Amino acid sequence: MASPNFDERPAGCEISLIVVHGISLPPGEYGGPEIDRFFTNTLDSAAHPYFSEIAHLQVSSHLLIRRDGEVVQYVPFLKRAWHAGESSYDGCEACNDFSIGIELEGQDEEAYAAVQYERLAEVVHCLTEGFPGLSTERLAGHCDIAPHRKTDPGPAFDWAQLQRQLDVAVS
Repeated sequence: MASPNFDERPAGCEISLIVVHGISLPPGEYGGPEIDRFFTNTLDSAAHPYFSEIAHLQVSSHLLIRRDGEVVQYVPFLKRAWHAGESSYDGCEACNDFSIGIELEGQDEEAYAAVQYERLAEVVHCLTEGFPGLSTERLAGHCDIAPHRKTDPGPAFDWAQLQRQLDVAVS
């Protein structure tokens, strides 16, 4: 599903980070088309009170992993998706320039589904195979790169479970 919310990465910028996000729209609800609509600028601001606060935003992510494990791509990996905002990682500002953003359908305080960890590990494995600047050590949460603004994927995200899945994906 193509999002219009992307542009070119800076010349010579190597993809070297994967950023894990969490999203649910409306907050705490899963399975509807609202995330797709949000990333394609077609979210109806009158459909839910929260939507009037965010419908004007132009944001995207490279991928979404839904609760059932479905993977949706919005932006080609070689393009710069608008997912990180003002951010910094390992001394480098503007993480959108050098990262791939992956949204998980969920919220900070609720456990993510086991199949989401499986799919995320599969995606990370494929990305590290395709992009030499990426590795399983170059994973961060949105909360890690923008700690004063963002909390996702939140304390419910189990980094140890992701690491176990990554170990399985490699073997």
